[in-house]
Amino acid sequence: MSELSWLSAAIRTNAETADPLSDALLAEGALSVTVTDAADGAFQEEPIFGEPGEFAGYWNECVVTALFAADADVPAAIENACAMLEIAAITSHRITSVDEQDWVRLTQSQFEPIEVSPRLWIVPTWHQAPNPNAINLVLDPGRAFGTGSHPTTLLCLRWLEREIKGGEIVLDYGCGSGILAIAAAKLGARTVIGTDIDPVAVEVARANAHDNNVTADFQLPDQAPSVLADVTVANILANPLQMLAAIIIGKTRPGGRIVLSGILKNQALGVIDHYGHAVDLKIDGEDADWVCLAGKKKS
Repeated sequence: MSELSWLSAAIRTNAETADPLSDALLAEGALSVTVTDAADGAFQEEPIFGEPGEFAGYWNECVVTALFAADADVPAAIENACAMLEIAAITSHRITSVDEQDWVRLTQSQFEPIEVSPRLWIVPTWHQAPNPNAINLVLDPGRAFGTGSHPTTLLCLRWLEREIKGGEIVLDYGCGSGILAIAAAKLGARTVIGTDIDPVAVEVARANAHDNNVTADFQLPDQAPSVLADVTVANILANPLQMLAAIIIGKTRPGGRIVLSGILKNQALGVIDHYGHAVDLKIDGEDADWVCLAGKKKS
């Protein structure tokens, strides 16, 4: 048994109190705070959907878990946090000891290979490929959105796996980690271009392309080659996709295909309306509460 290093306090509360209580516990010396569904793992578990990068809110019944140093007076910290918020003292809490752990190994264990399709996998660098004969995208969780685990990314990857036949010019607009561009290259696209407004994302995408031994040109939008794509894929968010409609349409050749994701099911019609004058978009796939739209640009 390793030496004890921390104390963990799990406090049951509600959506309204979760955020201020988290801040108050941090002010009282908590090293970190997480908020989870109080019904996690039970049939009452409450799914919450939101757009990537945006806060989707908390569950009606939450558990706030705060991590403290081993010598901290946790009951006093909870009492002081309640006093700070001018709420009644919380009696429904559980304090447990947390052993020292190999946090790198623990974090890695949370990311397993993902089967996009029988012939396309996403494999973290510390794992062996489950199917060495498949097309394996080597990608680690990092600083740019798009590790393959989110439904919006999976929907785009499944479309590319089905539809890329080889020889295409593919544009990944808002490339993030570069996963969609890298997949297109490995699936046989002739020319692959990725753009992102975040310089960090561009650098991450270039590094990921190098690690996957593929050629792809990642640039900021105003530095990208001005070629018309056979396929333009954009996994962003519904509102930006609507604002960028003219640009995305303009970067796609007549008869070329446009694939859009990062769209909640109830946002699909709004996005389709913004592209309808130039693209026959339809829902191509669904995953959880997310959809992928795909269609051909009119000649």
